This record gives sequence, structure tokens and C-alpha cells, in this order.
Amino acid sequence: MNLKYLLLAPFLLGASFLFSQGSISGNAESTFQYLNEDLVIGANQPPSKGLINSYMNVFYTNRNFKAGMRLESYLPRIQGYPNRFDGTGIGMRYVGYANDFVDVTLGSFYEQFGSGLALRTYEDRALGYDNLLDGARVIVKPRKGVVLKGVYGYQRLSFQSGRMVHGDGIVRGVDGEIHLNETFDKLSNSKLDIVLGASFVSKYQRDDNSTLILPENVGAYGGRFQLMYKDFTLDGEYIQKEQDPSNDNNNIYNYGHASVFNLSYTKKGIGILFSAKSVDNMSYRSDRTKDLQDVFINYLPALNKTHTYNLVATLYPYATQPVGEVAYQMDFLYTFKRKSKIGGKYGTTIGANFSTTYQPKMDISGINPADSNGITYTSKPFVMSDSLYWQDINFNITKKFSKKFSAILSYYNIKINNDVAKISNDAQGIINAHIGVVEVLYKIASKHAIRAEIQGLFVKPQSNGDINDKGDWFTALVEYTVSPHYFFSFMNQYNYGNPDAAKRVNYPIITCGYIKEATRFTVSYGRQRAGLFCVGGVCRFVPANNGLTLSFTQSF
Repeated sequence: MNLKYLLLAPFLLGASFLFSQGSISGNAESTFQYLNEDLVIGANQPPSKGLINSYMNVFYTNRNFKAGMRLESYLPRIQGYPNRFDGTGIGMRYVGYANDFVDVTLGSFYEQFGSGLALRTYEDRALGYDNLLDGARVIVKPRKGVVLKGVYGYQRLSFQSGRMVHGDGIVRGVDGEIHLNETFDKLSNSKLDIVLGASFVSKYQRDDNSTLILPENVGAYGGRFQLMYKDFTLDGEYIQKEQDPSNDNNNIYNYGHASVFNLSYTKKGIGILFSAKSVDNMSYRSDRTKDLQDVFINYLPALNKTHTYNLVATLYPYATQPVGEVAYQMDFLYTFKRKSKIGGKYGTTIGANFSTTYQPKMDISGINPADSNGITYTSKPFVMSDSLYWQDINFNITKKFSKKFSAILSYYNIKINNDVAKISNDAQGIINAHIGVVEVLYKIASKHAIRAEIQGLFVKPQSNGDINDKGDWFTALVEYTVSPHYFFSFMNQYNYGNPDAAKRVNYPIITCGYIKEATRFTVSYGRQRAGLFCVGGVCRFVPANNGLTLSFTQSF
């Protein structure tokens, strides 16, 4: 035993010296739930009664050297997280070296090529989503304005028995980007700023299907650009995907494509954005047999506004359809000047947003099943059918009436095709909802403020007179803040218009919290209805629950 400690001592001393010279940063979070059974809302009490998710990121840097790791613990996981999350262990770890020319990482890493149409790996704790790459990454900057990237690795699929589990396929990719105005001196003073890029990503998965001949290597490739001139910005990207039969597309051999374009104009007091997206057969996973949110290689951004109000964000969220969609969005923001007739003493801001999504037009003319080689239809970018997936029309007015009092008035009209989005078991076809929100803020004193929200959701009946989905809803929220440390809130969501009188249920919840610098404690108790929780077009289902939730976050 003495000899073992003697041999280990130099390594411990070396590690102690190394870490004493560098810097350490990170963050930690822990969420605990104690749940009750509630037959009224269909909430079940788990056998353990208590559930907990915890993690801590630790990042170390010392000049050009870097290292990091994340410890995770699910004992067991909180409700709504994937059922393959359990145990305590290391969920991410890496070492690397970086200077002005090269950046090398070995282990776990997150990366994005362009807008993510070909490759995006990222983590979202709220969604329980993590598709990191585990392998190697090299970033080279051979000259100013030029960035070259190469990645190679397996994706994280799950976290079981305290260890990371990889998906079946392997991912390889290269990306190049050049900022012409930085690279070439002749363009350094040009008013037109130009950035160009190109990506190639390939996945490999062994063909173990006894009935089909499946491609073992599937590539996705394309280019992008960004043009900036004065107050205007135009950017776009197009990606082509090779034949990729999978569970998502019912094993067809169609090629896939995705494109996104954005045109924006921003100036003091005004902002305008127009976006367009076309996607067909772009489900791109490192394992063709997986579903839901497992091992996606790419990311298809949602072309609709991210809402934050309770009824708007949680009842009818829209998830991006990787099998195909054509989408458009228009966003407008204008602030009237102070002391103008409409602006008043403190100014007035109006915002308007419109987004819509349709199924692509799938042309089956000329397709002969006998000699089609598995190709079932043809499609062209931005050619859509008349099948509506989603539509959102909304506007808001923000007005400050005095130094102490301000208000926001908002209206939303959301149409969603439940046959596609499958957000409810109680409706078919298009759900048409009108939502109104009034938010007011009053500063009682320099450190004391009270905020209130009143929200109403009204579902338009179907043409045959049947009520769509669960009927009308009402939400009220009151929040009291004592800056900078304390906050208290009460919210109640009430499904008063449910056609089934037994389901006209209240969902009250009370929350309080304490904040000190980078530390935050939150306690809440009450009901939460079942539904989808979505961020950026990616969703997870959250079951109904009734109980206590404790949350702790810390950054260092």
C-alpha cells in the first residue's frame, strides 16, 4: 500500500500544480420533485415519490490548454425526461489545445455548421436533449477571415447506469467559411460585407436489414452566404441529402433538401424580418431506426415566433416536421419616438408577426413503382400544397404610461393541424384558437414591483358545431418582486370551457425564489397540466403532475 501511494504522489502533485496555475469555471443545477397522485388531472405518484435531476459542468483553461467535464445524476429522472436517463456518472468530458491557428478537441464537443441544416449538435437541459459528438474536432484558421472545421465521432444517444451511451452510427463532417472583407485587403473598406461557406457531412451505419438494401454511407452537402449592406442583411443556405431510408420516411429512397433564407432591415426604432424555409425528407439521424428526438445530426429551425406567455406557448406549440414543410415568417417592430403624438412621454412600441407552414407539394405523376428504385414522389423547393400545418398571426403594443406604470397588450390567432402536430387526443383537423393577453407592471418603490397577466384562449368551433379540442381557457398570474433577491408568484390556469364538465379543472401553482449573485433557489407547489414543452421547434411531452418542485442553480 505504501508503494502504491508513493508512485501516485508525483501525479497528484503534478495535477495540483497544473490546476493551481489555470482558471476553473462552470455551473450546477439540481431539480427535485415530490409528486402526489391526482386522479382529476391524471397525475400519478411515482413509486419513489421523489425525483431528481442534477448536473455540474466544470471547465478548466490554462493558457492554450483546455479541459472540461459534466457530471450528471438522475435518481430517478424528473417526469418528461427520456426513460433512458438514469444513474450518476460522467455525461460529457473533453481535453483540448487552442491557439490563434488551430483548435483541437478530443472527447465530447458541440458544433454547428452554418445554420445547422447539415450539422448541429447541442444541449438543452429543459428539453432533456443532448446529441453531442464524442470523438475528435479540429478547427484551423490558416489566415484572417478563413475558418476550416473537421469533426468525427459518435453521437450521444442516452445516459444509462451512470454512463453515456452512443448511437449506432458514426458522423464525419468538414466545413469551410471565408469572410471576404477580412481576408482580402481590397474589400476591407467595402460597404458590402460578404461571408461564404460550404459544408459536407456524412454518416456511416452498417446495413443489417435482411429485406432492404440500405445505403451505409449517407452524405449531406451544400453552401451558404451572408450579405450585409448598411442596415440590410441577407443570408441563406441550401443543403442536399442523399438517399436515406429510415423509420421517419417509411424507408423510401427519395433524396432530401433543405433551404433557409432571411432578409432583415434594422435601424434605430424599426426592425423588419422576412424568412423562408423549404424542407423535404430531411430527417437526418446517425441511426436510421430511431425516432422522436434521438440522434439528430442536423437542425431545422422553426420559422415562427418564440412565445413566452403561458397559454400561447404551452397549449398549441408547433414542432418542426423534418419529413417536409414549406414555411414563411414576417416580423415587424416599430418604436414611436418619445413626446410624439402616439409615442407619448415615454415612447410606444408595436410589434406584428405572421408565420405559416404548409406541406410540400409531392408530385407522383410519372412515378412508376416498378422501376422507381424506391423513389415515391418528386418535389421542388418552395413549392407547397394546399395542406396547412400551422399559422400564427399576432401583434402587441407596449406602452409606458409613467415612471412606475407600463403595460403590454397582445393578440394571437393560432391555427394548427392536429393530424400532423398530434398535440391533442381530443381534436381532429385544424384547431383555431384566439388568445388575448394583458400584462401590466407597477413599480411600488425603488426595489418593489408587482406584475400581473390576464390571458384568455378561445377555441373556434368546427364547421359541424363540435368544440375543437378542450374548449376555452383562462390564466391569471400575479408576481411580486423585491429586487434584487426575492420574488413570489401565483398562477392559475382554468379550463372553464371544456365540453366535459368533469374536466373543467383549475391548475393553480405558487412559486417563490431567492437570488444572490450567481445563486438561485426556487420553490413551487401546485398542478401542471399534461402537454408539450417546445423550444425552437423541438418538443418533449410533459405528463400532468401535482406536487412540490425545488430548484437550485449556481454559476462559478
